[in-house]
Amino acid sequence: MSAIPAGPASSSRARAVWSVDPRTDERREQVGTEATPETVDAAVRAAHDARPALADRGVRAAFLRTVAEELEQARAELVAAADAETALGDVRLNGELTRTCYQLRSFADTVDEGSFLDVIISHPDADATPPVPDLRRYKIPLGVVAVYAASNFPFAFSVAGGDTASAFAAGCPVVVKAHPDHPATSELTAAAVRRAAAAHKVPEGVLGLVHGFDAGVALVEYPLVAAAGFTGSVRGGRALFDAAAARPVPIPFHGELGSLNPVLVTEAAAAERPEEIGAGLAGSMTMGVGQFCVKPGLVLAPAGAAGDRLVTALGQSLGEAGAGVMLDHRMRENFVAGVAERAQLPEVESPVRPGPGPDAHTVGPGFLTVPAAALARDGSAHALLLEECFGPVTVVARYTDAAEAEALLARLPGNLTATVHVSAPEAAGAEGDPGLLARLTPLAGRVLVNAWPTGVAVAPAQHHGGPYPATTSTSTSVGTTAAERWLRPVTYQNTPDALLPPELRESNPLGLPRVVDGRREG
Repeated sequence: MSAIPAGPASSSRARAVWSVDPRTDERREQVGTEATPETVDAAVRAAHDARPALADRGVRAAFLRTVAEELEQARAELVAAADAETALGDVRLNGELTRTCYQLRSFADTVDEGSFLDVIISHPDADATPPVPDLRRYKIPLGVVAVYAASNFPFAFSVAGGDTASAFAAGCPVVVKAHPDHPATSELTAAAVRRAAAAHKVPEGVLGLVHGFDAGVALVEYPLVAAAGFTGSVRGGRALFDAAAARPVPIPFHGELGSLNPVLVTEAAAAERPEEIGAGLAGSMTMGVGQFCVKPGLVLAPAGAAGDRLVTALGQSLGEAGAGVMLDHRMRENFVAGVAERAQLPEVESPVRPGPGPDAHTVGPGFLTVPAAALARDGSAHALLLEECFGPVTVVARYTDAAEAEALLARLPGNLTATVHVSAPEAAGAEGDPGLLARLTPLAGRVLVNAWPTGVAVAPAQHHGGPYPATTSTSTSVGTTAAERWLRPVTYQNTPDALLPPELRESNPLGLPRVVDGRREG
């Protein structure tokens, strides 16, 4: 066996990691200390050494199901800690934890079923041009995956969230860089995962957990880390993505960075149900205090009377929404500064002004309006409006005709979602633009019709990703195909059956679904 590459060589003084209550901005407890280079080194090496324990698919599936059981048994403690650190509330957090457990079990089912291994066999064909040898292809795990937890989902996109669950399903150990907004929740979750590991004689190093900015940088540069998954800001994610690409051996980096999630409301839809669309938009953009990655941040609405009624309904609903607490005070300050800067731009109006709430810990929802033509101009002074603003605000761009809407859509960067609201006749194909969906599709990884993007179902057909900067890869982080991020294909040629991995043997001893000579079996 070759020597394991050395990790970071220098030591540094560990700094305290505090759990902070965003409702008061006061420290709750010291959770631990930021990881030193030696701590990162130990966590990655332990994860690397745990790889053989995940080689058996049966063990992986059972482990994933037991993680879900352990999380459910610790539900009360986990939800209490998460609420104290995020202010997201018991109802939201209980739902998110339930979603997380369902996601873990879904990946366990995927592991049992086995088609994610993508087994393909081509038997020899001497008559083909060129001749085909015996070829057998499947996918194998990459190795240790670094996961960067998200601020806004302390369960579903954090220590035991989709990145971790999909990595375990692929057979990859994980080292998580905890988010500073919920360190206590992260530690409690990690403990539950390790209890599940012990139940199946899987080393507890299968899940490492480190705290601190420097630890996050060290992880993506560590030689034994084979891939990384990130959910967060464009600035932070791009820095890590560039570091992953600059390594002597670059690694795959799936980063979810930022998204406007544009919504186009046709004139017919605005005329048909303006109050319904306005109220639905208010509910979607304020969900989780506007801190969902799929919050609709830009809405194209017609400039006429129908659009006016929609905007009025939006304002009325937002007036009833009330103030909320964001995940931390740094995000609150960024939100307040961001909406103030946007509101000062020329031609921008604030029918319901977003910004500070009634006290120093809250924010109030609102929206801005701007002519679509102004926002669509090249070199526009309104370019800031085409950047995500994290929090309960959306921009309503009023268009006078289809050409203005098209010009604005053409300026948009990549997104996680793109939504269109159409009228009943348009939905039936009797009226409207038949090419509209085709023009929206290049903008996003998920295209919705007459719905709102907040709420991402865990399902095999789900895709949570999109063109840059929505994500840095073409993969999804939600749904069972998310495991593909942590696998790579390998083909064996003219290999004696006895030497092949069991997954590729002629008799198919594991009963896997596979494609043989172009025909699907199982």
